[in-house]
Amino acid sequence: MAKVDKQLDKSIASDEELNRLFNLVTSVEGIGAVTAREVLITTARRPGNEFKDFTEAKRYACYAGVVPFQHRSGTSSRGKDRVSHLANKTVKTLLHMSALSAINHCEELRDYYQRKVAEGKNKMSVINAVRNKLVLRIFAVVGNNQKYDKNYDYSLA
Repeated sequence: MAKVDKQLDKSIASDEELNRLFNLVTSVEGIGAVTAREVLITTARRPGNEFKDFTEAKRYACYAGVVPFQHRSGTSSRGKDRVSHLANKTVKTLLHMSALSAINHCEELRDYYQRKVAEGKNKMSVINAVRNKLVLRIFAVVGNNQKYDKNYDYSLA
């Protein structure tokens, strides 16, 4: 496994575009090298199409299995919202571990997690929301072509 990881790192470092995307993705707090590699691989159905086959964060979040779906038939709603079992389990697992890391190390996400749990939300539902936030942040940094800035000043034009 170590040899494969080294080979992947060499491939990413040798390709200018992959290296740029890798650096952008890993700039998001909680996202490590393994998760970034998997995101790069899964956002391209063909080599060289990273973040071109999946251009929308919501679609990728659905693919990764972090978007809950309602059980609804007509006007009746049956049961609580659930995530799809058809998701890419590898990406979902890596995002889960990244979400746990982000909750421990990112003050903003820690506060969000603690606030939602204090409101009575299920802990796994809140972790799933954090996973979704990470996906949205990944696509935002790639779309804006700038590293994640936790002190970003939102200016209304």
